[in-house]
Amino acid sequence: MNKETKEIKINTRLAVYDLEGKEAGTVQLDKELFDGHVNKTLLYEAKKMYEAAKRKGTAKSKTRAEVSGGGAKPWKQKGTGRARVGSSRNPLWRHGGTIFGPKPRDYSYSMPKKAVRKALLSSLNARLIEEAIKPVVKIEVKEAKTKEAKKIFENLKLEGKTLVAVDGVTLDLKRAVRNLKEITIKDGRNINARDVLLNSSILIEKDALEKLTERLK
Repeated sequence: MNKETKEIKINTRLAVYDLEGKEAGTVQLDKELFDGHVNKTLLYEAKKMYEAAKRKGTAKSKTRAEVSGGGAKPWKQKGTGRARVGSSRNPLWRHGGTIFGPKPRDYSYSMPKKAVRKALLSSLNARLIEEAIKPVVKIEVKEAKTKEAKKIFENLKLEGKTLVAVDGVTLDLKRAVRNLKEITIKDGRNINARDVLLNSSILIEKDALEKLTERLK
């Protein structure tokens, strides 16, 4: 086995909770997918790819052609005893342009789809080993208020940074959690390895978990 790969036996039958924090059944995970296999190298590469896509790449410096002024030749070519100069904006002079300076660029790149899928699966396996994934029946709030969402997370005894994966983000739920800095809410179909790695626990709706499993097959 590759030294960057780790495999540990995990419990694939998880308890499903309601919004009051009580058990409301169980869910059986796919044993072929969730086998405790964690590829650390792939996780690193995936995280690096997602973070590269977030870079703005707006750094810009002006070349001698872009700096204003410098149109006139400072002195004649010959006869002054000084070095020949064509423009006061050459890079060797103060207020001159920059040689090989930064230009706006796109830092994003892509990995093979199979590698991206395996990275997500590895991140989920890592959280399963830590017993940090908690399925719930359905997450919904009566009102779009922070206290409603906070009460749910207190009932479920969630601490630290938490990724909430739902089967469709509603406007009320989005408004209810926006003031909770430790909570990140996303549609379960759109989560990636970076989302999982940046959060210490995962709260996921049962339906979202089923659709995520289909996506990973």
